[in-house]
Amino acid sequence: MKRYAAVAAIAVAAFAFPTAAAEIQIASAGPVVELTVSDNVNAKPDAATVSAGVTTRAMGANEAARLNAVRMDQIINRLKQLGVAASDIQTNSFSLNPLYSYNNSNEGRQPTFLGYDVNNQVTVKLRDIAKIGPALDALVAAGANSFSGPNFVLDNDTAARTQARKNAFTSAEARARELAGYAGFKSVRLLELSEVYQTMGGGYFRGESAVNVSSVSSQTATPIQPGLVGISAQLTVKYEMIR
Repeated sequence: MKRYAAVAAIAVAAFAFPTAAAEIQIASAGPVVELTVSDNVNAKPDAATVSAGVTTRAMGANEAARLNAVRMDQIINRLKQLGVAASDIQTNSFSLNPLYSYNNSNEGRQPTFLGYDVNNQVTVKLRDIAKIGPALDALVAAGANSFSGPNFVLDNDTAARTQARKNAFTSAEARARELAGYAGFKSVRLLELSEVYQTMGGGYFRGESAVNVSSVSSQTATPIQPGLVGISAQLTVKYEMIR
């Protein structure tokens, strides 16, 4: 889908003044039309990121941390057995918090101490889409009890970005010529161009606990539908109208 936002700016004898070394401006003698045009190209994702982790509880902080470390080691080792490179596994959070029950606090009683919760989460990049479902199941079996994702991405997005850029530029130039014609001008000359990109993904899986997730038959892998991800290129261009 394409979006156009046109601003016609009549600039008689507009001259360029030096500002910063990174900016280049071209002087124009005629009216200037400014356009913001975007184009979106959809493509099949070739990778996904998943956040997986373990929450453990014990009455002592040291014991809660020890239990967590044992299970996280199992998860990381399982990931490596699945062919995930160590560089694609990154710890994104670790927390240790005391947990209390406040059910009796309104009766003047002290909160009940329930123990310490330790949570350790890693973000994993999976580069084989077909193995995401089996990987999630393997992580549950290894002891993971919290998930978010997968977030599908286009790791190699060069072709999609190039196509989106080309489409946006073609549309911008055609639109500029059209507007120039409305104003009685024959052609246009490019003065400035800037671009912005955005990736839009899809797909989501969340496991609440190992018990809930693994309640599905062990003979059936978790189904994953990667769908498509979009690469959006947005160009802002300025054209001088030429008679």
